[in-house]
Amino acid sequence: QVHLVESGGGLVQPGGSLRLSCAASGSISRFNDMAWYRQAPGKQRELVARIMSSGSTNYADSVKGRFTISRDNAKNTVYLQMNGLKPEDTAVYSCRAQNYYLSADYWGQGTQVTVSS
Repeated sequence: QVHLVESGGGLVQPGGSLRLSCAASGSISRFNDMAWYRQAPGKQRELVARIMSSGSTNYADSVKGRFTISRDNAKNTVYLQMNGLKPEDTAVYSCRAQNYYLSADYWGQGTQVTVSS
């Protein structure tokens, strides 16, 4: 069992920045897919960014050029650097860890991000 704990959310003005962290209770090197999702009120959860064990990344079109995902296997942590935040980025952001071959799939509890003036 692996526990994922997100932190770094909060209230920020439009155009501001936040860095989210997802700390795992165990090694994340076992997970070939680490990702951030978000869910806004009344909307479906959506993939924001994904980073594979190879280091390759992909992003939702709505955040390309503004958000950056990274992973530090030594610290068992995945980060989401969010710049140029917009009110439409307001959501609960959750971390997910997957190992396709072991059918392992873990989620964190989420952290609230609110972008408002």
